[in-house]
Amino acid sequence: MSRKSYSRRTFIKHSSLTGIGTVMAPKIGSVAKVNTHFSSEEPAILGGSPVRSKDWPSWPQWSPGENEKSVLNVLRKGVWSRDKVVSEFEKRWAETIGTKRCLAVVNGTNALIASLVQMDIGAGDEVIVPPYTWISTVQAVLIAGAMPVFVDTDPETYQIDAEKIEKKITPRTRAILPVHILGMPANMVRIMDIAKKHNLLVLEDACQAWLAEINHQIVGTFGHAGCYSFQTTKHLPLGEGGAIVSDDEDFMDRCYSYHNVGFPYGGVIGDVGAGSVMLGTKLRITEYQAAIGITLLQDLDEQTTIRNKRAAYLRSKIEEIPGIVPYKLYDNVTRCAFHMFAFRYREDEFNGLSRSDFLNSLRAEGIPCMGGYAPFLNTQPYIQHAFNTKNFKAMYPKEMLDFQNYSEQNQCPENDALCNEAVWLFQSMLLADESDMEDVADAILKIKDNAESIRKGLKKT
Repeated sequence: MSRKSYSRRTFIKHSSLTGIGTVMAPKIGSVAKVNTHFSSEEPAILGGSPVRSKDWPSWPQWSPGENEKSVLNVLRKGVWSRDKVVSEFEKRWAETIGTKRCLAVVNGTNALIASLVQMDIGAGDEVIVPPYTWISTVQAVLIAGAMPVFVDTDPETYQIDAEKIEKKITPRTRAILPVHILGMPANMVRIMDIAKKHNLLVLEDACQAWLAEINHQIVGTFGHAGCYSFQTTKHLPLGEGGAIVSDDEDFMDRCYSYHNVGFPYGGVIGDVGAGSVMLGTKLRITEYQAAIGITLLQDLDEQTTIRNKRAAYLRSKIEEIPGIVPYKLYDNVTRCAFHMFAFRYREDEFNGLSRSDFLNSLRAEGIPCMGGYAPFLNTQPYIQHAFNTKNFKAMYPKEMLDFQNYSEQNQCPENDALCNEAVWLFQSMLLADESDMEDVADAILKIKDNAESIRKGLKKT
């Protein structure tokens, strides 16, 4: 069978003709096992030709002729520390997101830390967090001096399970920190209702969710504040960088002062010549970083639209393959960022081929991929290390720092299962042509058809 025959249409047709029956979509329930018996080419991981040899779009995307002028102007001007270009970037990002204010900082991690500190969250407080996120989300809570409380993941959407939040609220709870992980929006309408009911602050970690929307409102604007990341892999890459957005003028003034070694600013009153008037740190970004951001911002909306179109097409090509369970978005999501294209892999539908071997097989076929986050972010040693510091011992009673008890109270079994099943495809792949998405589906189908031979072949080696 030729490579072109690896298509969803052929796959379903063949399954029906062999009497297996049509494949049920994941949203309907558990999928049926299908043995396709394609007379296919040898899998690339066993020495065959890969489905794809063509390069995928690189990242970041930078055109010397179009993009370098503004950056070179800044470099030649010689004013490299924070000045007018940073302020212009902040103005444009606030306008893009739809908030009154934006503060650019060195990275998304410190955007979270600064926001928590200026929300007066610290010693003795609990902050509700998801376990399916980059470690910085949780470390920001610990660095602020607060205690992270984990709520399990909704495995269909990869987001914090909003229906499990209220069970974790205690008299110490001060805030909810939802993460729009992989660029897919969390259930913010429900989260905001819970926060209002219990008088809690909400800080959105939108570090992977630029321009994602719920009911046409951009994420990062639902809570008291939102934070973004502009690291090199992100959709608006500055090398490193981050931002805080909010409509709260006093809060933003405090964040500004905090990021500028505590010097007075706006509502933070003081004599500039007298020095710092509040405890602060130094989180300022450079003018040339901001120039990169202004230049690349003009492409972000169009690229986001392309990613959404390609993701929808790719999902339609793979959603009926037994053992492949694509992401699900909440019904009110009107736009996604797709920092990653995610699906769950069920090895029992692939003749026992492990996820690790599936990932390696997919890479061999020319499809870059990874397994995503490891389980147990909620029980890793960094939390115990924080509990053993002088500060935490001074801030919390001994029983709250019992790490074994803490780990038992913060188990997230749904998240652990998701971490062992997830497969991620990189965001830059979604900037390729629609026809390129078929290579992904073809590679998955090729691996599925040859799963047993791959498993046995790899076992021999």
